[in-house]
Amino acid sequence: MDSRIVMDNKIRQDIPLWENGVAKNITFIVTKDCQLACKYCYLVGKNSKERMSWDVARQAIDYVLSQKDYNQPSVVWDFIGGEPFLEIELIDRICDYIKTEMYRLQHPWFNSYRFSFSTNGINYHEPRIQHFIEKNRTHLSIGITIDGTEKKHDLNRIYKKSGRGSYQDVVRNIPLWLSQFPGGNTKVTISSDDIPYICESVLHLYELGIKDVAINCVFEDVWKDGDDVVFEQQLVDLADVIIDHELYQEHFCSFFMEHIGKPLNPDTDNRNWCGAGMMLAIDAAGNFYPCTRFAQYSLRNKPAWIIGNVKDGIDSNKLRPFLTLDRTTQSAEECVNCEVASGCAWCQGENYDAADTHTLYQRSTAICKMHKARVRANNYYWNKLFRKLELEGRREEFEKQKEKVKNPVC
Repeated sequence: MDSRIVMDNKIRQDIPLWENGVAKNITFIVTKDCQLACKYCYLVGKNSKERMSWDVARQAIDYVLSQKDYNQPSVVWDFIGGEPFLEIELIDRICDYIKTEMYRLQHPWFNSYRFSFSTNGINYHEPRIQHFIEKNRTHLSIGITIDGTEKKHDLNRIYKKSGRGSYQDVVRNIPLWLSQFPGGNTKVTISSDDIPYICESVLHLYELGIKDVAINCVFEDVWKDGDDVVFEQQLVDLADVIIDHELYQEHFCSFFMEHIGKPLNPDTDNRNWCGAGMMLAIDAAGNFYPCTRFAQYSLRNKPAWIIGNVKDGIDSNKLRPFLTLDRTTQSAEECVNCEVASGCAWCQGENYDAADTHTLYQRSTAICKMHKARVRANNYYWNKLFRKLELEGRREEFEKQKEKVKNPVC
C-alpha cells in the first residue's frame, strides 16, 4: 500500500495532535511579498522578488528531520511572509513532503505536529487555499489578522499599490474562518495613531464572533507624549464593558492577565522572554536565522544575523550567544528591579536592531510607559471583577477566571 495512504489514515485517527507548549518551531519565510503595506509592519524590506524555491525548502526539511538533538516531543511548522498564502502551491508541496518524510523516517514528530499560519485573510476564500485547509485540517492552526473596527483596521492595514484599506476584503472571510476554526484568535497590533480605537475595536471583534483577541503594542520607539494616558483610559473603558456585561465568561483579551505587574526575582524569575535561538527560521536563499526578526528584511539598522544555511547546517558559534540570554544579562538595573516587571515583554530582534552596538545584550525599553499604563488598567480590571463577584457571593468564579488566564488559548 502507498505510504501516503497509510499515513493519511493514521493522521485521521482520533489521537492527540501535538504536545501543546513543548514544541520545536521551524519557520519558512516562503515569500517577502504581500498585498499590503501595513504602516506598523516591522518587515521593512518586503519585496516581490525573494520567494523560496522547492529545492531550498526540501533541503531545509531534510536537515531539520536529520537532527538528533531536537528533543522536543512536537513541532510547529510555521509559514510566514509577507503573506504566506501567496505561495500556497509551494506550501502544499512542502507539507506533503514533511508528512511523507516523517512517516518514512518513523520520526517522533509524526502525528505530533502542527502547520501554523498568520494571514492577512484577503485570499482566504480562494479554492486553492480552501483545498489545502481541507486536506490538512486536523493539523492546522490559522490566525487571520483583523485589527478591529473598519476605521482602526484601515488606519494601518492598507494595500501597497492603491493605499486603500483592506477591512472589507478581510471581514468577508471571517465567518468562513470561524466555521472552520471556532476557537481561532486574531492578533491586534497597537501603534500610536490607533490608541483611541482600542475599546471599540476589541468589542467589535467579539461581535464578529472572535472570542480570543491577542493584542499588543509594537515594540518599536513610536510612542508620543500622552499615549500612555489615552491607552490606560481605553483599557479601563474596555474593562468596564467586559465586566459589566460579563463578557469574560466566554471571551478573552490578552491585555488583562492576572499575573502581570508584579516584581520579578532576579534569581528565580530570570528567563528570557523571547524564544530566539530555540526557534529556526529559513529564508528564500536557504539561510538560517534564530528568529525571523534577524533576517535582513526585518531589520532597520543592523545586518542580518545568519546562523547557518541548508547546505552547511547551523554554526553553533553563531547560535551560542542566544542560548546564554536571560532577563538580567540584557536588562538595565531599573528593569531588573522594576516593581511591575512581570508581563513586560521584549523582542530580541528589536533589542538587537535598536542597540547602540552590534549586541544582543541591550534591552530596548521603548514600550516601558505603555506597559506601566497597561499594569494600572489591569489592576483596575481585576479589582473591579473581584469586588463584583465578592459582593454577589461568587468568589469561586473569580478564582476560576484567574486560573483561566494563566493558560489562554492564544
